[in-house]
Amino acid sequence: MRIAVACDHAGFPLKDVVLEAVLAAGHEIIDLGTFSSEAVDYPDYAEKVGAAIQSEEAERGILLCGTGVGACIAANKMNGVYAAICHDTYSAHQGVEHDDMNVLCLGPRIIGPELVRELVSAFLAARFVGNDPGQERHKRRVGKVRMIEAGQSPTNEAFDEHNN
Repeated sequence: MRIAVACDHAGFPLKDVVLEAVLAAGHEIIDLGTFSSEAVDYPDYAEKVGAAIQSEEAERGILLCGTGVGACIAANKMNGVYAAICHDTYSAHQGVEHDDMNVLCLGPRIIGPELVRELVSAFLAARFVGNDPGQERHKRRVGKVRMIEAGQSPTNEAFDEHNN
């Protein structure tokens, strides 16, 4: 997979750890910056990762900012970008498996390098299971999220009847 990686100045100290973990997992990196610890704005880098996802230049993305919160909020404003902060390995893989998450947000002021390596590995090894027999509920739920994104209500009976 091609993985877009970006960070702000607060994420920069652990960016190399993320890049190494992506390479160790056998994936290609699209490094979208920042390239120093000089102060920058996290929304600029969240937008770069989101644009790479939207254009299909990258299949997944990883964002780092101080806590991961700001980058996550910014990334989720973009259609087709499904970002989550994960500071535990279960969420890092389950977010992909059940929720079709495509951007992992990390907070280097909260977690350290060893956990970052584990989180990146768990995120990249996971795959969405919604198309697997017996797992259709995840596809239905993700479909409802897509409806909300499109400004439609997922609680109407027609959707439930058609997608059960």
